[in-house]
Amino acid sequence: MKSSVCIESVCRGLDLTESLSLVKSSGYDAFEFWNWSNKDIDKMRAEMDRLELSVATFCTQGGSLVARETHAAFLQGLSETIAVAKRLGCESLIVTAGNELRDVRREAQLENIVNGLRSAVPMLEEAGITLTLEPLNTAVDHPGYILAKSDEAFDIIDQVGSAQVKVLYDIYHQQITEGNLVATMLPRLSSIGHIHAAGCPGRHELHTGEIHYANVFQALRSAGYAGYIGLEYFPSEDAVSGLAKAKELFL
Repeated sequence: MKSSVCIESVCRGLDLTESLSLVKSSGYDAFEFWNWSNKDIDKMRAEMDRLELSVATFCTQGGSLVARETHAAFLQGLSETIAVAKRLGCESLIVTAGNELRDVRREAQLENIVNGLRSAVPMLEEAGITLTLEPLNTAVDHPGYILAKSDEAFDIIDQVGSAQVKVLYDIYHQQITEGNLVATMLPRLSSIGHIHAAGCPGRHELHTGEIHYANVFQALRSAGYAGYIGLEYFPSEDAVSGLAKAKELFL
């Protein structure tokens, strides 16, 4: 089980060099981020090499998956994102499905998500990259988003039927949506490509809120989860202190 720091949330307010230096000095070997188009990728690569850091994952850019009409834009954005991933030595990417369309049957939109992901499989296989589909909570942070429940996300992945397409299980989002975290994750670990963590409620440090992360992480470790858990929270205290407390959960 590996750890990663989302620099856009945990290190907000810091520039790229400061963010990556904080990640390294806090004892982490990997980081992740959201948007790549507003970043100096050459500088990121140089700082990664200097600090001996890896990129765990970052987000694709392009069209929504809920409508067939935007699949071409999705694939174009994915192609461009894969090119960036190769420059950074990253083997995992994040995709969100898009907001629900009011005038289209929900079943049709879910089918469009499946078909859009299927169309990406050849590109992903050629690049050796895993694409992780992320459910988000609609009650607090993402009203209107189409995919909130993990069982729907797993069903989509099952229909796609490729080892290159998995689920990003965000513990914070799923605690809000459904709870029952360990019992939901463990039977589907082989379908989970990445995990996010934050305190709930509040989306702050892992030691805040109602989730007992020590128990959750121990259950994942015992079940053999070997992927990344990304710290994707917004600090409510000193960033160094929060990262140190989170680090203890991985020991």
